[in-house]
Amino acid sequence: MADADAAVPPVVVPSSAPPPAPPGGAPPKATHHGRVAAPVASSNEDTEELPEFEPFGALGPRGFPSLAEYLDISKVDMVKERDEVNHQQHHTDRFNTNFLIVRRGQEFQVKITFNRPYDADKDKFAVEFGIGPSPQFSKRTYMPVFPTPEQQSPWAGRVVVAAGPEVTMGITPTADAIVGRYRLYVAVVTPYGIRRTRPDDSRDLYILYNPWVKEDVVFLEDEEERDECVLNESGVIYHGTWDDIAERNWNFGQFDFGVLDACLYVMDRAGMPIVNRGDPVKMARIASAMLNSRDDDGVLVGSWSGDYSYGVAPTSWTGSTDILLRYYRTRKPVGYAQCWVYAAVFNSFLRCLGIPARVVTNFYSAHDNDGNLKTDIILDENGRIDRKNTRDSIWNYHCWNECFMARADLPTGFGGWQAVDATPQETSDGMFRCGPASVRAIKHGELCFPFDAAFVFAEVNSDVVFHSRKRDGTMEVVKVKKDHVGRLILTKATGSYDSRDITELYKFPEGSVEERTVLEKGEVYGCARDQSTLPEADVELRLPALEVAVGDDFELCLEAVSRSGEPRTVDAYITCSVVYYTGVTSADFLFKTPTLELDANQSVKELWQVPARSYMKKLVEQANLHFIATGKVKETGQIITAMKVVALHMPKLSIKVSGLNKVNELMVATVDFTNPFSFVLEHVYVRVEGAGVLSPAFKYYGLIPGGSRMTWTEEFTPRRAGPTRLIATLDCAALRQVSGQLELDVLP
Repeated sequence: MADADAAVPPVVVPSSAPPPAPPGGAPPKATHHGRVAAPVASSNEDTEELPEFEPFGALGPRGFPSLAEYLDISKVDMVKERDEVNHQQHHTDRFNTNFLIVRRGQEFQVKITFNRPYDADKDKFAVEFGIGPSPQFSKRTYMPVFPTPEQQSPWAGRVVVAAGPEVTMGITPTADAIVGRYRLYVAVVTPYGIRRTRPDDSRDLYILYNPWVKEDVVFLEDEEERDECVLNESGVIYHGTWDDIAERNWNFGQFDFGVLDACLYVMDRAGMPIVNRGDPVKMARIASAMLNSRDDDGVLVGSWSGDYSYGVAPTSWTGSTDILLRYYRTRKPVGYAQCWVYAAVFNSFLRCLGIPARVVTNFYSAHDNDGNLKTDIILDENGRIDRKNTRDSIWNYHCWNECFMARADLPTGFGGWQAVDATPQETSDGMFRCGPASVRAIKHGELCFPFDAAFVFAEVNSDVVFHSRKRDGTMEVVKVKKDHVGRLILTKATGSYDSRDITELYKFPEGSVEERTVLEKGEVYGCARDQSTLPEADVELRLPALEVAVGDDFELCLEAVSRSGEPRTVDAYITCSVVYYTGVTSADFLFKTPTLELDANQSVKELWQVPARSYMKKLVEQANLHFIATGKVKETGQIITAMKVVALHMPKLSIKVSGLNKVNELMVATVDFTNPFSFVLEHVYVRVEGAGVLSPAFKYYGLIPGGSRMTWTEEFTPRRAGPTRLIATLDCAALRQVSGQLELDVLP
C-alpha cells in the first residue's frame, strides 16, 4: 500500500500568477535568433574590421606566404586639412574636426603611397569603404572602388595623378549613398590573396547629403538660400505676437566639434537601419521622433511647468551644441525644451547632415483641435468666458522646421519644402512626431499625402468658434473668427537678420476663391469646419496694440465702433489674464464689466489704468498677458468679441568685446546687466556663446540685488574668420528670456 501511495502523481493547482522572472529580475528581451540570419545593422558606432590578409584559398602548413615582392601600401593621405581640396570643394571646411568630411555624389581625393612605383598594367588595387557592423556589398554598406575604367563599382574611381609610388585616387560616391561614418581600407591583389591596410581610425571619413549636386534628392538650386539653410550657424527664431514680434538669437553650431558624431548617435539610438540612412524622408521622420524623449529616450525633455530644477530652463539656452553634446556624452535625455528649442536643435541636426533646413514660426497656432478645423471657446449666457468648459487652446506662436527635399513617394510637384516638427503634440503612427509634410500639399489641401499634412493644415487654418452655453447645457454658435489662426508665418531671410513672411506658402489669401476651395477639399479628408452662417454684427469691439515693458504700469483701452444708423448698447466683459505662450491661463488679474452706450455710427472708448503690482507676482515665463473682450448688443442680441495678446518686453543684456579681432588671438567678452527692479533676482544663470569663436559658457549668480549691476568677463580665442554673432542670455525663475547679442567680424 505504501508503494501504491507513492505512485500517485502530484496534484497541479492552476495559478493566475505570472511565470517567474529570469535570473536577475530582467524582463525577457526579443532577439533575432530563429527569425533572421543576423540582426539588422543599426549602429554607425559599431564596426567590423576587414582582415589584413584575405587568402584566395586554404593556407598551407607554413601559414602566410611571403608578400615582400608584391605591391604594398606605405601611406594613405586622406587630404583632410581644411585648406585642402576636399574640404574646400565639398563645403565642409567649417567643420571643427580631425577627419575627412565629404558630400555624396561629388568626387573627393585620397593620396596613396606604395612601396614602389605603381604599374597600372600589372598592379591591381582598390579603395574599400565600410559602414556599420557586417558591411555587405548587396546592402551598399561595403563598397570597393577601382582605379581603372574596365573594373568599376557603383562608386566611380579614377587615377587623378600617378607620380612614381604616389597615386592620387578620385572617388565619387553615388548621389544616394548612405550617410554616416565610413572606414577606409586600401586593398592590393596578390597571387595568394588580398592584403589590406590595418584598421586605423584616422582614415575614417564622413559622407553627408549634398544639396550642391542635382542628382541628390536634397539639391537646392538657389545658391543664397542653400548657403543660408546649410552653412549658416547664426539663426533668429521669432516669438512674441504677430503684431509685436520679438527675436530669439540662436547658435545652431552644426560645425562644432563632436556635433556630427552626436547627430549620428541620435540615429543609432533610434535603431535606424544603416541601409535607410541615405533617404532624407526617412531620416527626417525618425529624427522628428528622436528629438523629443516622450517615447524613445530621445534628445530633449519637454517642460512647460516653470520648474526646471533638474535641468536648464528652455529660455536659458543659447544654442544647440551644448544640448547635443550632453546627450551624446551622457546617453540620457537633456532637460528642458519648449517648441523653439526642439525646432532649433532639429535645425542643427538637419543642417549638420547636409539637409537644407530652416526654423518657422506660426503666430496664433491652433492646438488640441482633435483633427478638425475648430478651436472652441465657451461663453456663458452673458458673454463671459466659461474657463471650466473651454479646453482648446491657441498658442501665441509655435515653431517647427522645414527641410528641402524631393519626394519620390508623392506626385510630381510636391517636393521642395517639407514641414517637420519635433515638439511632442500628437502621435503619428504610434510615436510623438510630425512630418515630413509637403508644404505645397498643405496649401492645396492634399491632406492624404504622407506625413501628417492634415495636422499642420489645422494648425494654420482653424476657425475660432465662440459658443454660448445655456443653463441646460446646450450650446449655440454665436461668433466665428476665420482669420485669427495662422495670422503670420515667418522665417529668417536669406543673407540677413531680417524676417521673411512665408504665409503665402501655407495658405491662400483669406477670403479668396482658392482658399474656399482648399478648405472644402480639407473637409473631404476629415478636417471638419464650422458651417454656421451668422449675420454680421453692426458693432465691433477693438483692443488697440500695446507695447509694455515688464514691471511698467499701462493703460488698457477697449473701443466699441458702431456701423449702425441706430443707437446701440453693449454690455461688455473684459478679462485680463496671465497666460503661458501656449494659450493656457495661469491666473486672472483684472476683470471689468463696462456698459458702452453708442449713438448711430459712433465709436466709444473705455480706459483703465493697470498698475504693475496687479500682474507682476502672477507672471509666468515669457510674460504674456491675454485680454479677451466679449459683449452682447442689447438691441440685436448679437455676441461680439475681441482678443489681444501682449508679450511684455524684457530688459536687455549688453555684450562688448576687447582685444585683437583676429583668428587665434585672445579676446575678452564682457556681459553686463543691471537689475531694473526693486526686488532681488535669485539663482541666476548667465550664458554666452558665438559660432566659430566662443564655445558655450555659463556663470551662476546666487543673488543680484535690485538696482545692482552684474559684469562677467569671458576669454576666448576665435577659431574661424568671418562674420558671426555672440549671444548671451540671463535666466532665473523671476525673470526669463533676457538676452543680448553682438555682431562680430573676425579677421584672418
